[in-house]
Amino acid sequence: MKPILVASLLFFIPMFIQAQDRGQNQEIEAYKVAWLTQKLDLSPEEAKIFWPIYNDWQREQMALRKERFQNLISFRKTTEIDDLSDSQVQALITNEFNFKQRDLNIEKKYYNLLKSSLPIKVVGKYYRAQETFKKELLSRYGGGPGHKN
Repeated sequence: MKPILVASLLFFIPMFIQAQDRGQNQEIEAYKVAWLTQKLDLSPEEAKIFWPIYNDWQREQMALRKERFQNLISFRKTTEIDDLSDSQVQALITNEFNFKQRDLNIEKKYYNLLKSSLPIKVVGKYYRAQETFKKELLSRYGGGPGHKN
């Protein structure tokens, strides 16, 4: 009976950890939406334009992050760079550049969508709110000044 219990626990532990991460990510995203809502102070018409663009942007970035994470797993499994060939190391670095470029392309795409759909000052408020949110998140969850546990 004990081996079955131990095997069951080993099987379910990763699922519990993943669910906890998902719960924290949902909490952070909800906090971010509330933060942006407060900081942007959008009119109802602006909100109808902004939030669908924002949601599409987040979905696209999340898909890229997931793909990047899956590619990093193979890099993380490598204990020593010295164990790789020069071409393998170069491929890993080039791959990282490609992900950064794709992320920048997504950023530019949605910046252009926002600026063509909303007043530029609203777009500016969004970027400012993004930066202040990062600082707020670090202080709230990252152990910075004002860290709450």
